Amino acid sequence: MGKGAGTVITSLFSQYPWYVLWSPLFLFLLILISWLYYKKILASSLYKVSFRHYGFFYGAMLLLYIVKGSPFNLVGKDFLFSAHIFELATIHFAIIPLFILSVPVELLQKIFWHYRLRKTIKWFSYPWVAALIFNGVLTIYLVPKFFNQIHGHSVLSFISQTILVISAILMWWTIIAPLKGVGKFSYFIRVSYVFLNSLLLMPMGIFLILSILYPHYTVYDASGYRLFGEMNGISDQQLGGALLKALQLLGYGTALFYLISRWGKEEEKEDENIRVVQGIVIQLPERK
Repeated sequence: MGKGAGTVITSLFSQYPWYVLWSPLFLFLLILISWLYYKKILASSLYKVSFRHYGFFYGAMLLLYIVKGSPFNLVGKDFLFSAHIFELATIHFAIIPLFILSVPVELLQKIFWHYRLRKTIKWFSYPWVAALIFNGVLTIYLVPKFFNQIHGHSVLSFISQTILVISAILMWWTIIAPLKGVGKFSYFIRVSYVFLNSLLLMPMGIFLILSILYPHYTVYDASGYRLFGEMNGISDQQLGGALLKALQLLGYGTALFYLISRWGKEEEKEDENIRVVQGIVIQLPERK
């Protein structure tokens, strides 16, 4: 951020009270949710939980506090567009899939036992529907005209980010497919779906790198530099575009690695259960 970054960070801590910088109420809420998760899920005998459930949930909670409860949130809200993009990408490409993975299958089955709810998420999590909804909503959100209007009103900002979270849950549900009877698609479709999602967001990533300024973040001092260090508005936005693509590719790359590895294991398992006797293919029962 340049030689002035240290001074600006010091100024940030001196201008705002500690409770604005560190959001103790938000921290308390996350601690309460973590305690309920442990009490009702991890410590319960109703669900099969493993170490990965612990890791996914508490990793998601830690990331959520860093981007929404620490001073980083204030930087992204009022000073750096790239910090806001980092927050946005972390929530939608890391925190949400971790939350979905942290919920035991038995609990998900209980939640989606209701026929109408199961039918609704089946429809909205259909690959092409979910892809268009998530990428369409995120693209509209990042269009400068809408973005600056949204960030000028706290209610609009809350509503738009809530819609983004819901659409991201539908998108990741299709990829992860935690329940067999609700939005479960073949590995081929899910791998193709990941590639489609990465392509649909590419125009917005290119758009951000082409130096189209966002007035909400273009506040300059007398020397022509951003008030947050020596990063001007153009380089800030270009960094934001690069971060969006990098975190998107990291999230989707991890998903692809998981899907392809699981796909290979299932095919090996199927081959082990097939025998050919006098030209007749026999499917043996699965080993338990």
